[in-house]
Amino acid sequence: MKRKQIAIIVAGLIISALLAVISIYLTGIGVILVIVLAMSFQIFEDSYLLTDLAVVLSGNAKKITVINRGNTTILNIVVSLIPLDMEFKVPELAVEGKFTYELQQMIHEAKAMVEFEDRKGTKFSKSFDLSALHDNDDVLKPMFPIFGWKEK
Repeated sequence: MKRKQIAIIVAGLIISALLAVISIYLTGIGVILVIVLAMSFQIFEDSYLLTDLAVVLSGNAKKITVINRGNTTILNIVVSLIPLDMEFKVPELAVEGKFTYELQQMIHEAKAMVEFEDRKGTKFSKSFDLSALHDNDDVLKPMFPIFGWKEK
């Protein structure tokens, strides 16, 4: 956590301790509020500089779209299509940005292996199953990955 956040939590604990003079119940309420505040700071850190990339196949099976669904710019994106033996690169993708790659012919099924990095230089790798016949969205995926939720 950042220094300001730690200072706020410590100040809350001190105020909670001072409330013990008035009432033990007020102390308990203060401690609970400080715990909730600390958890909120932790959730905020989990969603800060989030790299969430998606690769989808268009309805006509001739276009592959790379979408940045995170909240930071993604750099050096390399998409490999297996078993089509194709590869294309995207130098940079801004927040909520999209890049569309036109294919020569329609594809029935393929796997897209994506390698990319964030602004810090951390490298990531993901794979996506692309199919013209099936929709592969995960219904149970949360809106933003909290508490370290990972994709399969």
